[in-house]
Parts: sequence; structure tokens; C-alpha cells
Amino acid sequence: MQLSKHNILTQIHGDDRWLLVNVLSGQADILPANDGACLARGEITDPDALAAKGYLVFADEEARRYRQAYLDFIAARDTDEVQLFYVPSYACNFGCSYCYQDEYAPAPSGDGTAVLDAFFRYVDDTFADRAKYVTLFGGEPLLPNVSTRRTVESMVQETAARGMDLAIVTNGYWLESYVETLRKGRIREVQVTLDGPQPIHDARRMLKGGGGTFSRVVDGIDACLAAGLPVNLRSVLDRDNVAAFAELAHFAIDRGWTDNPNFKTQIGRNYELHHCQTERSRLYSRLELFQDIQQLIEADPEILRFHKPAFSISRFLFEHGELPPPLFDSCPACKTEWAFDYTGKIYSCTATVGKQDEVLGTFWPERQLNAADVAAWEERDVLAIAQCAGCSSQLACGGGCGSVAKNTCGRIDAADCRPVPALLSLGASIYGREALAT
Repeated sequence: MQLSKHNILTQIHGDDRWLLVNVLSGQADILPANDGACLARGEITDPDALAAKGYLVFADEEARRYRQAYLDFIAARDTDEVQLFYVPSYACNFGCSYCYQDEYAPAPSGDGTAVLDAFFRYVDDTFADRAKYVTLFGGEPLLPNVSTRRTVESMVQETAARGMDLAIVTNGYWLESYVETLRKGRIREVQVTLDGPQPIHDARRMLKGGGGTFSRVVDGIDACLAAGLPVNLRSVLDRDNVAAFAELAHFAIDRGWTDNPNFKTQIGRNYELHHCQTERSRLYSRLELFQDIQQLIEADPEILRFHKPAFSISRFLFEHGELPPPLFDSCPACKTEWAFDYTGKIYSCTATVGKQDEVLGTFWPERQLNAADVAAWEERDVLAIAQCAGCSSQLACGGGCGSVAKNTCGRIDAADCRPVPALLSLGASIYGREALAT
């Protein structure tokens, strides 16, 4: 027998104990300091206990279990719900300091109705047998002009008529004026961004030409929650605003948002994706960001009422008392996610939409798809990524984002690695307090 290739062993942040996780066997244990240190050196002190939980295995048996888990994953993914993004325009009223779409195409000038009709015909035909929902994306999809309002009304009507949910990704400035329209549809969520308390947010997410946006965004969130529309509040963090994250959390708590069952949050990491940012020194690596967030939570645990970071799979583990299923692929592009825009073009996902060198085909005025390019996205998973072979974290990481990998390495089949052991260490120190106290 040998130690499993899928054992993830990490010392818990600020503690002398260790966390041992094996996503393939579905087991996780907190080890005493000496046992963890011995295992880190490859010393096996209790082979029976390790074998009983799949930490010590026969290689051929583990290989068979791995193959079966992969087949189960692919079968489940093939029936998963598909998210279909639609961009009616890349125009935006904001001049955010970290915008990555500012080099994209101008606002549409033709009849958007024909393109939108073609989009829904394409969806009806291509995804007829799949559960699906549409996300209205941008640019900014909730601008105040007549044509935009017509598009939003059509989206609300057409998705509802098909029994499909509709999600909106908006900067929130004109959101309040759209609430009555959105209430007529099947709204899954409205994603809105606040990057901090008013001075911080207004310095990062200002109107083009200048002017603050915080108050209007807050009013839009209030209006959505009052109308029963689910809100997903996103904060894009970097070194310039992370220190104010606790203040934003307390603002949301004091406003009553966190007590509303229709309110949730997510963190976005500001990073270089499409073209260079002017101040790259403010950008975090993934680990650096969550190291600082962990310190903020240690100093102010009330932050957890506002947002509970995943810290890889640690939050799931300690909240559910079990591990999630093995993740063979964390990139949904061309599998459970597609993106479409007003020019009739098809893209793999939100990270590639609008990039002319990422066009996969068209749905209007004619339908065509580059099968080879689509296949490259479809085939990307940890079995196709050379760097994932032999990595103990592969089933918690899933190979990361294909677009980031391509942007960084020039290839879709490269890895966008997650620092899983370090994130587990940080998360265990936050979410494992009760377990660690026993």
C-alpha cells in the first residue's frame, strides 16, 4: 500500500495541528501536531486508520475509484444547468479604475430586436433538452435609454414565457428605475457591485466624466430587496480597498441587508485579464488576498455576517461536515456556460466575451460554430492539463479558469492553479474553531 496521491495535508494557520483531506475518498481529519508532522515527512504511524479512510491505498484500487468518479462527474455535468450570457451592448456609464472592457466595441447602432430574436431561436434549438437560464451582461445592461429598456422588457418577457430564470449583472446606477420591470419576470438574482464605503467606492467606480455612484447603487439595492428581488452584492478587492472591507460589511449589516434572505455576497479579485492595468502593484495574488481577508476576519468576526469566504473547500467542509464531490473541471466555458453579444457572435464565457480573437462562431445573421475551438474548451479538465497530473490538490482545484490560463500561458490546456493547501489552512482557522476547541 502507499499514501494516496490525493491526500492534501496542511498545518492549520495559527495552530500546531494539521488538516488532512482527501477529496477522492471523501475524508477529512484534524491531526495532532506530531501525527501531522510525521505524515508530512512521509512517515506512516497508524496504517490501519489511514487505510480505513482512503489515505493509504492500493494504487490500482485508487485508480479505478478515480476513473469512476470522473465518469460520474462528466455524466452529472452533461445534465447540469447551462448559464447563457447575453450582452446587448458594451456601452457603460461608469469609468471604473479597473475596467477591462474599455477597449471593446461601441454601442450597437442597428436593430437589436432582430438579434435578440435570433438569440432566443438559437437557445430554443441548441439547448432544447437542457435546464438553462439567461444572464443579462454588459457593458451596463440597465442604461436609461429607450432601446435598452425595450431590450430588458423583451428579456423579462421571453425568459418568463419559456419558464427560464433571468439574472442581471449591473453596476446598479439605474437599477431602481428598472425594479418594476424586473418584478414581472423570473429573476434569479441581480448582481451589483459595491467596492467599499462611499469614499472608497466613489473613487473606484465613478461615472464617466466624474461623479460618485455609491448612493444610487445603495438605493437600487434597497429597492430590489423591498420588491423581493434577490441581490448578489459583489465587491472587487485589491490592495487599495481591502482595508475598508470591514467597514462595508458593517454598512450592510446596519442597513439590514444581511438579515434579508434574498441577500448574498461574493468577492471578486481585481486581476489582470485582458490588458494591462495602470497600477499593477495594487493587484493581489489569490493567496495574498485571502491571507489579508483572514486577518480582517480574525480582527472582526462580524464580517462573517456579511460574507463567508470559501477558502477553497474549507467552508463547505466545516459547514456541511463532509467534503464536496471531486472537481475534475472548474472551468464552465462551452460546457455549462456560453456568452453571446449584440453583434451575433458566440464566445465561451464572460471572461472572453467581446474579445475578437476569442469568437467561436455566430448565431446571427447566420449560424456557424468553429468545432475545433469549441472542442478545445470542452476537453479542458484536470485529465487534459499536464500540470495537474500528480497534483494532490487537483480534485479541489479543478484546473482553475481556462481563460486566465490562456491569457497567462497562451494555451487553454494550461493550469490556473489554486493554492488549495494554504487556503484550507486559512479556512480551517476560521471555520474549524469549534472542532479545534474540542
